Amino acid sequence: MKRQMKKILHYSSLYFVIVFTVGFVLGTIRVLLLVPYFGEHTAELLEMPLMLLACFFSARFVASIAGNRVVAWQMLAVGVLALLYLLVVELSIVIWLRDLSVSEYVESKYSLAGLAYVVLLILYALFPYSVYRSKNSP
Repeated sequence: MKRQMKKILHYSSLYFVIVFTVGFVLGTIRVLLLVPYFGEHTAELLEMPLMLLACFFSARFVASIAGNRVVAWQMLAVGVLALLYLLVVELSIVIWLRDLSVSEYVESKYSLAGLAYVVLLILYALFPYSVYRSKNSP
């Protein structure tokens, strides 16, 4: 059981770091270049397809590294744990950097971009499992 948890922690950390790094770079570009011209919500919507691709290809990469050393439920745990890491970072560092309260942050998500963000988070959590299942189904 300890080895299984260690694998899950390793792969979820790797998945999180890859996606977070891409998101940090794209977020910086969005804030500096897109927000002034398109506004915050439209800029977020323009960034989301790239983040969706980053999540998908990162999940494929992690699933290929994991190979046969994990089973499907472990890859589901990888995605859910990576989502938890992301939410902790988002609710701490990002809110602190933007000088927002938690309620202000949640209110900022009441938009089409916010809904799309929630859908993206769900897909982010499910991609490792779904990619693993598609590669390892009979």
